[in-house]
Amino acid sequence: MSFRTPHPLHPLILDDVRGAQKMLSGVARVTAMEGSRYLSSLVGAPVHLKCENLQRTGSFKLRGAYVRISGLRPEQRAAGVVAASAGNHAQGVALASALLGVRSTVFMPVGAPLPKVAATQEYGAEVRLHGHFFDETLAAAEEYAAQTGAVFIHPFDHPDIIAGQGTVGLEILEQCPEVRTILVGVGGGGLVAGIGLAVKSVRPDVRVIGVQAAGAAAYPPSLAAGHPVVVESPATMADGIKVGRPGDVPFAMVQEYVDDVVTVSEDALSTALLLCLERAKLVVEPAGASPVAALLSDPKAFRGPVVAVLSGGNVDPLLLQRILRHGMAAGGRYLSLRLRVTDRPGALATLLAVLTVVDANVLDVSHVRTDPRLGLTEAEVELHLETKGPEHCAEVETALREAGYVVLG
Repeated sequence: MSFRTPHPLHPLILDDVRGAQKMLSGVARVTAMEGSRYLSSLVGAPVHLKCENLQRTGSFKLRGAYVRISGLRPEQRAAGVVAASAGNHAQGVALASALLGVRSTVFMPVGAPLPKVAATQEYGAEVRLHGHFFDETLAAAEEYAAQTGAVFIHPFDHPDIIAGQGTVGLEILEQCPEVRTILVGVGGGGLVAGIGLAVKSVRPDVRVIGVQAAGAAAYPPSLAAGHPVVVESPATMADGIKVGRPGDVPFAMVQEYVDDVVTVSEDALSTALLLCLERAKLVVEPAGASPVAALLSDPKAFRGPVVAVLSGGNVDPLLLQRILRHGMAAGGRYLSLRLRVTDRPGALATLLAVLTVVDANVLDVSHVRTDPRLGLTEAEVELHLETKGPEHCAEVETALREAGYVVLG
């Protein structure tokens, strides 16, 4: 039974999401819901992780892509489909098309990570690399659609896409019926719009909260203005939610179904990704970790039980390495120091002995003797250390000062 009538800007009702759920049976996985003791202790209530990073293709995108392509008429299927994406949507469209026997072409930026390009090709799509910026890639895909008649599959701005993504919300209600708050990463808005529709139609008491990266947060100003607003040059490590303008269809639904949209910093994103890896043993991309970042940033702001949707796990290994370093630094797990020592044999060994006593792991040492600011008998040492957290960092600095060293910075 549907609980509302269609809105002219978003002609979707609960039955559309339920129909999408039936369509996806045997295609998309009902992904796991994992509890997090650490996050629960911070929030003071149960916190569960909805693991869409374990979905086929590594993200929720298969759901919407399959529903959208399934709805094409025979002549549209015969013309094939085309999409533009740097990763998750590309793989979702590629697999959905292969399962439905539809030819797919995916345009990806020239600098797209090789693992994502290879995965998209392995799922059956023809990949064309075009443009160094996504706008160029998108324009090429739209031009291809105009020239060939292929159907352009938008990543979020279409009712069928949103209905497919909304099936995540139905699963949350089935797996965690006592839920009070759902946190969802937001880019263009397709996922949070679908979850909002599904959840609010059945449980209007549940709060649905969107999470955006602060450097790519188009929804807060758009909601304040009452219409989609463009954020120029969005910048964030979370490429899955780096969208400069909300979609028209999801925006109208977010206005109706989503209670709030909050923002998180880059430090919070990298710390959240590290936490998912260390505590939950889950590989999650920065966009997928954004709900966890919101919990870390303000754990008492959300009424529990809380469900955080981990929307994807497709992260390039090289990027993952950099993000983990950033997350460890943000979490106080790295310490960089400059100090001066007497330039004599054994001075560096004496310094390192102090660090050994406090169990600080030395990653790198730079020893400078030629700086004109140094006295004739002085040398400057720059240390990069691995520590156990902020308290350990303070312990290291205290030990150095007690040993007579002057910490310069």
